[in-house]
Amino acid sequence: MSTLSHTAARITPEKSSTPTGVRRRGKSRMDPTRNNTAAGIAAWLLALLFATPVLWMILTSFHSESDAATNPPSLAANLTLDAYKEFFGETSGVSPWPSLINSATASILSTVLVLVLAIPAAYALSIRPVKKWTDVMFFFLSTKMMPVVAAILPLYLFAKTVGALDNIWFLILMYTSMNLPIAVWMMRSFLAEVPVEMLEAAQIDGANLILTLRKVIAPVAMPGIAATAVICFIFSWNELLLARVLTGVVAGTAPVFLTGFVSSQGLFLAKVCAAAVVISLPVLFAGFAAQDKLVQGLSLGAVK
Repeated sequence: MSTLSHTAARITPEKSSTPTGVRRRGKSRMDPTRNNTAAGIAAWLLALLFATPVLWMILTSFHSESDAATNPPSLAANLTLDAYKEFFGETSGVSPWPSLINSATASILSTVLVLVLAIPAAYALSIRPVKKWTDVMFFFLSTKMMPVVAAILPLYLFAKTVGALDNIWFLILMYTSMNLPIAVWMMRSFLAEVPVEMLEAAQIDGANLILTLRKVIAPVAMPGIAATAVICFIFSWNELLLARVLTGVVAGTAPVFLTGFVSSQGLFLAKVCAAAVVISLPVLFAGFAAQDKLVQGLSLGAVK
């Protein structure tokens, strides 16, 4: 009888300890649903933090100058379109369309030139690497290390000597040289993901370099090309320093036109916000139009 009781005493704790251990291990596991919810809330808060200045700029553009200059600003102020009327020249008589056309011309043409030059260069540095290609890549990167302010005086003197001041074509050349190193670096990483078998098949079929670039590489690397084009377009559209120094009345761009509203006399905050909203629209439209290609291009090569 005592033997049976001792045996039962030894067996009973072992049977009861197993479910307890399982429950303890189950409690120690992290809940994936709770983690996803916390990450989603943090992402929304971060997005709201970045979007608040933009939303505030849009709201301020619909206020009068007196309401926009109040400290703290009033959210319940009356809304008006006076700032937009001032921007489009209904009250001032100065039209923004020449500046917007200059910005579009310089941004689009410089982006096209950058792609025409960057794609063959990236092809030579990735698919058909030249000797000491790392030195070439470092040279492209080194051109972005010098601040633009350090080169603005020589550029101004050169443009003045050759008669290129206030010339949209000289500005296009500057934007092309400014964005070309970035485009080469981006396109090299994109073209490195092109399968070598496709290029070998094109060579067997007798395709030359131009036909290979147009028929084989371009369709595969189209997301990367779109991402590079959008980024170069944004950099060119938003550029201010070169346009401010090298242009004037004829070739002035939209950012230069925006700075014309900043004055030491009178109030200008609502007009500047309205101008910033209008000038930002082409960049937003370009980003939304190429959104899928931009995401694919920027993530290309991230996952093997």
